[in-house]
Amino acid sequence: MSTSRVVVIDQHAPSLQTAFCDYVPRVFRTVDFRRWCEWGEWTDDYRAFSILEDGRVVANASVMRMCLRVEGRDVTGYQLGAVGCVPERRGHGLARVAMEAALESCGDAPVILFANKTVLDFYPRFGFAPRAQSLFGVDLQVTPSAEPAPTLELADPTVRQGLRTLAREGTPLTERFGARRHARIASWYAAANFARPLRQLREDAWVFASVEDGVLHLDDVFATEVFDLRPYLGRLVAEPVKQVRFGFTPERWWPDARVLGEDDDADLFVRGLSLPEGPDRFPVMART
Repeated sequence: MSTSRVVVIDQHAPSLQTAFCDYVPRVFRTVDFRRWCEWGEWTDDYRAFSILEDGRVVANASVMRMCLRVEGRDVTGYQLGAVGCVPERRGHGLARVAMEAALESCGDAPVILFANKTVLDFYPRFGFAPRAQSLFGVDLQVTPSAEPAPTLELADPTVRQGLRTLAREGTPLTERFGARRHARIASWYAAANFARPLRQLREDAWVFASVEDGVLHLDDVFATEVFDLRPYLGRLVAEPVKQVRFGFTPERWWPDARVLGEDDDADLFVRGLSLPEGPDRFPVMART
């Protein structure tokens, strides 16, 4: 297998980063990496395996090195993202070449990815197997508190540093199947305007949360320890709600949360990773 056409773009190549940022919206119309790069969030953990033609990225497969959490253990693994090819160059196997180069860089380590529904048959060719994702929630009457939780802006470098500190030193979100130290992935969602507001429940606990259609959604919790969320939820709502949903497997934070069904919008594929039986949800703020 030849990867002579593949260029590895990392944090030390700003001009190539610009070419990568130009490529992304041509394949994923609503996705943008520019602000994330301006924030300095692209580190050595993220590498783009790109095919360039006339200085433009025409196909790509990116690799994010991650600390996965699997059955109470930290596991070094990788997550793929931004896999694709610009429309005018499709049908020539370019995405396959980029994928092969990206996977070769991962060696024998576990690899996961979230797929676009239009290419679900593409990833099994590389040894990936689908993994169902569940939705978790609980019926609960939550009324507004007199003291709303402050909103933190990740455009502020000190807030980003604070999130990284909580991610590095904090408690795992889930022990079943999740991620640790994923603050720079969460910051991408904020930079791209895809994240729910970041709220400060207490000094050592920040959450991505908001109310949508009368439901309180908790997408992620960055905290130094697990604690009872119930007394704090009123700080996250402006009007009463009757249900809470979790963007992760909530067995540590809410053991009696129930499975609401399958997450049809999350097409997860895994390679080289043995996972526990039973329902889980890989944290939405840790997906690339």
